[in-house]
Amino acid sequence: MRRNAAELAKMRRAGKVVAEIHEATRAVLRPGVTTADIDRAARSVLETRGAGSNFLGYHGFPAVVCTSPNAMIVHGIPSEAVVLEEGDIISVDCGAIVEGYHGDAAYTAGIGQVSVEAARLMEVTEASLHAGIELLRPGHRLHEVGRAVQQVAEAAGFSVVREYVGHAIGTAMHEEPQVPNYWPGTPGPTLKSGMVFAVEPMVNAGGPGTVLLDDGWSVVTADGRLSAHFEHTIAVTDDGPEVFTLP
Repeated sequence: MRRNAAELAKMRRAGKVVAEIHEATRAVLRPGVTTADIDRAARSVLETRGAGSNFLGYHGFPAVVCTSPNAMIVHGIPSEAVVLEEGDIISVDCGAIVEGYHGDAAYTAGIGQVSVEAARLMEVTEASLHAGIELLRPGHRLHEVGRAVQQVAEAAGFSVVREYVGHAIGTAMHEEPQVPNYWPGTPGPTLKSGMVFAVEPMVNAGGPGTVLLDDGWSVVTADGRLSAHFEHTIAVTDDGPEVFTLP
């Protein structure tokens, strides 16, 4: 769906709130912090800005952010029992609703000094996101985005998660069409100015396999190796991709 100028303005405002949540949550990351502390920092921003949460209550999800450490890929539930330690990495995924329009973005960060592999995984995953964003231009095909993500990740010796993908976004957090992080074999829809997508590569240090934990939310790597996750909300415009969720 193509959004008009008024809709895009609301999505920019939602994106700015998400970017502020990223800054606030990054500021609390250190050894000894719980993932519940991250959720509290995010809630404070939403309250201050008068924005809604598109995560809280979504199919029963109990928090405003997903916090996924180390081998957890996505959808981790914040908890007082999960304490971050030196050398961990943590993926923080969050969103906001402003005047009925959604923003959605994620980042992965290290806690103190991390391993060489962890640092490289985060760097490559973020680079794969930006490679995909660059292709969000009128006339391109949507699945070219996933091909670019896959090429960057796999060239570094990592693998791309297949079961969880990006999506269009607007008056709902998850809209059609989906945005695979890999080449699915067909070029997909032609991109037009006014379309808005959440592109979110999830890249594993080892194999692409995933396991859903018993809580019904948390997804971990099948081989127990690290995973990273980066995401932005981006509009297709005649002047190129516009990232709404940049700090």
